[in-house]
Amino acid sequence: MKSLGPASIAPPFARYAHGVEIQPGQRIVRTSGQLALGRDGSVPPDAYDQARLCFGNIIAILAEAGMGADDVFHVSAFVTDRAHMQGYMKARDQFLADTDAASLPTSTLVIVSGFTRPEFKVEVEVWAAAP
Repeated sequence: MKSLGPASIAPPFARYAHGVEIQPGQRIVRTSGQLALGRDGSVPPDAYDQARLCFGNIIAILAEAGMGADDVFHVSAFVTDRAHMQGYMKARDQFLADTDAASLPTSTLVIVSGFTRPEFKVEVEVWAAAP
């Protein structure tokens, strides 16, 4: 996987890439949107802890396919308020902390009106690829 960042456009303003090139022959995994629902049914109250739980679920899903955060080529996230962006972005940056700058994924963040339950503030889904 190779991050793409043309010098002719403004650089990303956070830890992501403008584009990603996937090599032929890669296996692809796409997760469903992960909400911050703990195994016991609990939902953390703040956006940062919700995002951490979402990424924790994603790590478990990727591990089942023999993949990890380094294999992620796109992250889509949804938050219910601009106030939740900082907590989400902190958790995303922690999720990608060990990812080489030349292999950062693309990223989309959208503010939405809500989810299936009012206590949910964050939802995250990813695409990953590996040999």
